[in-house]
Amino acid sequence: MDAGWILSKLARPAPTHTDFVELRGSKLLKAPLRIEGQYSRPADDTLVRAVHAPYVETTTIRNGEAKIERNGKVRTFSLDRAPELQGLQASFGAMLAGDREQLERFYALDASGTRQAWSLQLVPRDKALAAKVRDIVLHGRGAELRCIETRPVQGDTQRTLLAGAARSARDTTNTDKLAALCTAR
Repeated sequence: MDAGWILSKLARPAPTHTDFVELRGSKLLKAPLRIEGQYSRPADDTLVRAVHAPYVETTTIRNGEAKIERNGKVRTFSLDRAPELQGLQASFGAMLAGDREQLERFYALDASGTRQAWSLQLVPRDKALAAKVRDIVLHGRGAELRCIETRPVQGDTQRTLLAGAARSARDTTNTDKLAALCTAR
């Protein structure tokens, strides 16, 4: 499997959007937290994450800043304070542009699988990001990105189901089934 082929299939010009279901695990929780919402990219330099449940929050990443709106309050901070968000914006932007060269500036890429069921592992090159995130693994089928697994250096893997996988997850509350949707082949 070739990373270039995967990226060519994932390229989506702005504006674009997709629903998501995210599972966040924590030793403090009895079950992973299920977050539902929508990612959007209204312009090439902007990524928006709008959470609809179990709370309402909008995070906008643009021009080296993150703006978080929740409960009528707005917080803004520099991405220098959150390298994982900076990496997220860079990787989403490059991925949605189909720009392998740009993506490889930030990550080492390793593609595997077939065109019907593939994975693309992104290992951070930036030391600050690598201190927090071990790798990010994209899972998909054909031209559909179905899931993003973010594996931190410490803590539980965070799974974000997208597009068809997010739609399939709407009526599912079983965490094992939700996790299986991520890597289903």
